[in-house]
Amino acid sequence: MKSYLIVFFISMVPLIELRGAIPYGVLFGLPTLPTYIVAIIGNMIPVPIIYLFARRVLIWGQDKPVIGKFFTFFLEKGERGGQKLQAKAGRGLFVALLLFVGIPLPGTGAWTGTLAASILKMDFKSTITAVMLGVLLAGVIMGLASNGLLGALGAIFG
Repeated sequence: MKSYLIVFFISMVPLIELRGAIPYGVLFGLPTLPTYIVAIIGNMIPVPIIYLFARRVLIWGQDKPVIGKFFTFFLEKGERGGQKLQAKAGRGLFVALLLFVGIPLPGTGAWTGTLAASILKMDFKSTITAVMLGVLLAGVIMGLASNGLLGALGAIFG
């Protein structure tokens, strides 16, 4: 149970998310499907909160001592993500957001995608749906990659 809680909390951490949680679970011998489900839930819990409040909090904290640079970093990251989505998407913003979240590359994921969608003023329901589908896709990719890579390493070094 402790390992599942760790998977759950790792999947909630910005920039790590389920991209780190699923490999962690596989590495520690947890079954893939329950690890996938726990990581999905943990990754999605912050999404509505990010959409509704993160932009406001980041703008508020930009000029504050100590936290200003940190808040500015995340606000600028969301703005860059939003600009990339807008440039690539045109009118297909939903699909672009889904793929932005779903293809596990550095700097993409539910946190950045949701912040970008809020900056672009994408509606709440479309944002949550696109991010959820993207998280599901990223989870499948990470589950397959984790089992393949770690399984191959285990066969070689086991």
